[in-house]
Amino acid sequence: MTARHFLDTNILLYSISSAPDEAAKRERAIELLDDDAGGLSVQVLQEFFVQATRATRPDRLTQEVATGLIRTWLRFSVQDITVPVLMDALEIKSKHGFSYWDSAVVASARALGCKQLYSEDMDHGRDVGGVVIINPFK
Repeated sequence: MTARHFLDTNILLYSISSAPDEAAKRERAIELLDDDAGGLSVQVLQEFFVQATRATRPDRLTQEVATGLIRTWLRFSVQDITVPVLMDALEIKSKHGFSYWDSAVVASARALGCKQLYSEDMDHGRDVGGVVIINPFK
């Protein structure tokens, strides 16, 4: 399975949001998740689980529901955390000034061969080593 685009954690989180002011983002996130050509990383799935089940989240998911969603999303290409991904993330951080975690997301997208990274959290339109960051909510 080949991934054409990579989905950051915020896409997964918007897909489960029940906040009325996030309805449009929820619909767009679901649309992106309906396309099986997406890619994820173990890091993104971990971040989703932690944020979706945290006690202070207003629309908190149970561990069972969050785990079920993660199992569903395993139909996507999923990049493991590897030493080459780690080293690429460190290089991206040094060269582009992103946080380590954002750098690891970009490195995972690159490892999967994705040309687009959907994220609300990074610079829209920025090309990082062949991966273009796209804010799908603009």
